[in-house]
Amino acid sequence: MILEGNNMNHEQVADRVIQYIGRDNLIAAAHCATRLRLVVKDEKKIDQTGLDNDADVKGTFSINGQYQIIIGPGDVDKVYDFLIQKTGLKGVTPDDLKNLASNGKKTNPIMAFVKVLSDIFVPLIPALVAGGLLMALNNVLTSPNLFGSLSVVQMYPGMKGVAELINLLASAPFAFMPVLIGFSATKRFGGNPYLGAAIGMAMVMPALVNGYDVANVMAAGKMTYWNVFGIKVAQAGYQGQVLPVLVVAWILANIEKWLHKRMPATLDFIFTPLIAVIITGLLTFIGVGPIMRIVSDGLTNGIVWLYNTTGFIGTAVFGTFYSPIVITGLHQSFPAIETQLLTNIAKTGGDFFFPIASMANAAQGAACLAIFFISKDEKQKGLASSAGLSALLGITEPAIFGVNLKLRYPFICAMIASGIACIFIGIFHVLSSAMGAAGIIGFISFPPKYYLPFFISIAISIALGFILTYVYGMKFDKVTTAKPVVKNDDKIIDVADEMIAAPVSGELINLSDVNDQVFSAEIMGKGAAIKPNDGKVYAVADGTLTVAYETKHAYGIKTTDGAEILIHLGLDTVNLKGQYFTTNVKQGDQVKKGDLLGTFDIAKLKEAGYDTTVMVVVTNTMSYGDVDKLNKDKIKAGDDIVALTELTPDYSAAAANI
Repeated sequence: MILEGNNMNHEQVADRVIQYIGRDNLIAAAHCATRLRLVVKDEKKIDQTGLDNDADVKGTFSINGQYQIIIGPGDVDKVYDFLIQKTGLKGVTPDDLKNLASNGKKTNPIMAFVKVLSDIFVPLIPALVAGGLLMALNNVLTSPNLFGSLSVVQMYPGMKGVAELINLLASAPFAFMPVLIGFSATKRFGGNPYLGAAIGMAMVMPALVNGYDVANVMAAGKMTYWNVFGIKVAQAGYQGQVLPVLVVAWILANIEKWLHKRMPATLDFIFTPLIAVIITGLLTFIGVGPIMRIVSDGLTNGIVWLYNTTGFIGTAVFGTFYSPIVITGLHQSFPAIETQLLTNIAKTGGDFFFPIASMANAAQGAACLAIFFISKDEKQKGLASSAGLSALLGITEPAIFGVNLKLRYPFICAMIASGIACIFIGIFHVLSSAMGAAGIIGFISFPPKYYLPFFISIAISIALGFILTYVYGMKFDKVTTAKPVVKNDDKIIDVADEMIAAPVSGELINLSDVNDQVFSAEIMGKGAAIKPNDGKVYAVADGTLTVAYETKHAYGIKTTDGAEILIHLGLDTVNLKGQYFTTNVKQGDQVKKGDLLGTFDIAKLKEAGYDTTVMVVVTNTMSYGDVDKLNKDKIKAGDDIVALTELTPDYSAAAANI
C-alpha cells in the first residue's frame, strides 16, 4: 500500500517558519522550485529543533550566507507568498538574495581561521608525509631488536650509507620547515610566496644558533647578539617553529600589498621587495620572532601537558568525538598542531593526534563494512564495500557521508568503538613520529616499539565497530534489511509496482553526481538525473500536473498510481525567469506519458553558464519500499529509468518511525 500524506496547510506552515526563524530575525526571502531561501540576522536564534521536528519541513541547511528550508515543489511558492504577506518583507530574486547574503553576512571567525590554516598546511602535507615515512624507514633500518638483537645496519654495514641518505632526506622537510611555511603562508595571505620563502630561509640560516638549541644556549649565557640601533638582537634560529613563521608571513604579505598600492610603477618592481624584506626581517628578529617563540613553546607545552595529564581518559574522549569533528571541518586545523609536535619530537615525544585519527577512521570503516553484510540493497552494498575499505585505509568521507551518517547508528557505533580503542592508545602512550595514512597501514608512521600496541588498539577499533553495528542493525534496522528489488537484464520485475520514464533524452546518471547539495544528498527524495542532449521535455507518467511555474524550469506530476514526481530542468535556472524555456501546459492539466510539456534551449543555458542537468525526483520516496534508478547509460525520452516498489505491511511500521 502507498502511504498517503496530509494536505499541507500553507498558511500554517508559513506561520510556523516565521516562529522558528523569528520575525525580527528575517532580512530577506526568495524561493526556487523546492526551497525557501532566507537571509537572517543570526542563525543562532533559529529554533532548529522545531524545524527538524516539523512534518512539513523536509530539511534545512545553511550555505553561502543563505539559510534554506526545503518545503517541496507545488508548496514552496504558496508558503513563500504567505511568509511575504505576514512579515512585510519585500520579495527578491534568488540572485538578489545571493548578493545580499554575500555582502551582509559575516563569516564564522573560527571556521575562517580553520580555513586559513587548511589552505596553508594542506599543500605541505605531501612533503611532511614523505619526510615522515622516510623517517619511519630509517627507524626500521637503525632500530635494534626489530629483526634480532642487532639493527639492519649493524647486521649489514653496507646499508649504513643508504640509512644516512634516507635520514638526510627525512630530516630536510622538518629542518627547513620555516621555508615551506613561509612560501605557503605568504601565498595564502596574498603576498609573493618567494619572498616568504626568502624570509623563511633567513630564519634558519646556519650562521644562527640552531632553533633546537636556543633554550640551552640562552640558559648557558652563550647566546650571541647583534647590535641593531642600540638594541641587542639574539642570533637565534627558528628551526622547528611554526607559529612565528605564520605571523611573519602575514606581516610580510601585508607590507608588500601596502607598498604595491603606493609605490610608483617604475619603482615598484625593485623597491617593494627590498623594503618589504628589510622591514619584515627587522621585525622578525627584534620582536615578532622572540615573542611568537614564547607563545609557540607555551602552546606546545600546554598540549603535551594536557595529553600527559588526562592520559587514557583524554584520548578516549578525543577518540570518541574525532569523527564528529571531521564533519565540522575543524580537523583541518590539526596539521598545524601536529607539525609543531613533530618538529619538536625530542621534547614532545611525538604526535598523539595521528594514532587517534587512525582508530576513528578504522572504526568508521568497519561500521560501514557491517552495513555491507546487513543491507539487501545492491546499491547500498556496493557503496558500503568500497567506502568501508577506503576508510580502513584512511579516507573516511565516502563512508561517513555516504553510508554511516545517513543511517546514523553505524556512525554512533563507530564513535563508541573508537573511544574504547583510544583508551589503549592512551594507556600505551602510542605516539607517531610522522604523518601518513591514518588507518590500518598507519603503523609505518610509528617507531617500531609502538607496533604491537598500535595493532592491538586498531584491532579493537575494527572489531567493536563492526560487531556493534552488525548486532544493532540486524536487531533493529528493519529498513536496511527490507526486501531486495529483483532485477533481470537491468529491468525490475515482479516487485516493481510503477515505472517512471525519462522526460528527456541523454545520459542517465545518479542523483549523487548532481552538483547541488539538496539533490545529491537525496533530501527531496530518490530518483535519477540526466545529462540531456535534447531540449524537449515529456511527461514521465500518466497523471495530474501539480507544478508548472511561470519560470518554466520545473514541473510536478502526481501519477495516477500516487507517485509525486518533480522534473527540474537545470540548476539555479529559476534565476532566468523563463528565458530559454517554453511550456505547453499549465497547473492542473491532465497529462499522459509522453505528452510534450515544454522545451528548453540547452545551448543557450550552457552559454549563460548554467548546469543543464535534469533531475527526476520522487518527492514522496518514503511512501515506497524501494525507489531504484535502473542500470542504464544512454537513454531516450520515454525509456523507463526509475522503478517504484510499494511498501508491504511488514515494512510500514518501520517507515512510519523514520
